[in-house]
Amino acid sequence: MKKKKKIALVSVAFLIIVGIVLVMLLSGSKKTEFKTVKVQRGDIVQTVTATGTVNPVTTILVGTRVSGTIVALYADYNSIVKKGQLIAQIDPTPFENDLKQAEADLYNAKSNLFKADVTLKDAERTFKRKQELWKRDLIARSELDDAETAYNTARAQYEIALAQVKKAQAGLKQAKTNLGYTRIVSPVNGVVIAKNVEVGQTVAASFQTPTLFTIAPDLTKMQVDTNVDEADISKIKNAMEATFTVDAYPDRKFKGVVAQIRLSPTVTQNVVTYDVVIAVDNSHLLLKPGMTANVTFVTQEKKNVLKIPNAALRFRMPNTAPSKEQGVWVLRGGKPVRVKIKTGISDGEWSEVLEGNVKEGDDVIVEIQTGKKTSTTTTGHPPPRF
Repeated sequence: MKKKKKIALVSVAFLIIVGIVLVMLLSGSKKTEFKTVKVQRGDIVQTVTATGTVNPVTTILVGTRVSGTIVALYADYNSIVKKGQLIAQIDPTPFENDLKQAEADLYNAKSNLFKADVTLKDAERTFKRKQELWKRDLIARSELDDAETAYNTARAQYEIALAQVKKAQAGLKQAKTNLGYTRIVSPVNGVVIAKNVEVGQTVAASFQTPTLFTIAPDLTKMQVDTNVDEADISKIKNAMEATFTVDAYPDRKFKGVVAQIRLSPTVTQNVVTYDVVIAVDNSHLLLKPGMTANVTFVTQEKKNVLKIPNAALRFRMPNTAPSKEQGVWVLRGGKPVRVKIKTGISDGEWSEVLEGNVKEGDDVIVEIQTGKKTSTTTTGHPPPRF
């Protein structure tokens, strides 16, 4: 039994030694591999992206100034309408009755005015006659005073009756106007893009005028209202060209021009944006109001410049002290060497090289890998320690 135990212990010890040797051999055979990308020469286009909504340049909200029930509609979505065209009718019956009442009120007021005029003229004649009699001492002073009072009263009644006639005339005019308001007409030539009313619906014109239709005068000219982040708004200029796509035509790029940069900010959950209006030609009528636009503004463009991938700028070599200066790691002679550079514009993937000891074709490190072999990696010596 003792002999078997010794053999077992020796076997275990041998296996442990072999394992240690294998681990040492394998760990010693590992090499650091770098994923690199070559420095290139080409174009860089710096852009700002945003989302927006396609809208008509102008929209007219057609409402009603009187309350009532809609009895007829003469326009629907996409209807082409002319200025002055009847597009809806509110029940005119109550307003026709109001008009008749106003006409009757005016007739009554004129009758009262006629009576007051007759009374005034009679009182005036009496007063003048009493004056002549009093001058000849044929009547007492009190009788003259009574005639004067009657005359003044008649004159006041005439003024009241005249005011009532004017009031009735104004009421008649307003009744005619309100009756005219029951005819909803288009104020412009255009296309109906929204309808917010149905036959039988009651509309109430109380504190706020209800909107019945929305009319776009011209759909051949549209605009994109887009929100640009405050960090990018300084890059956007008036008359700058912009391109955008819409989901309905994902493979087609539409062009526009910045028409307005509005100064009033929009704050949503502490994110500040500014409304940028892009003027767009829509003579093909492909763009519809309300479409979502994915907008790209070209803020800068450089041709045939030396450029490096942004991944190289983000790469950090392990076991090296961080540097405040901008730089990249370049493989030279199989060894990584840090090179200081200065960059210009960027398109988000590549950056322009303004200064630095790099040239076209240099291999810049973008990633470090251990024990992996890929077609985009280069094996090299570990970097020097700093």
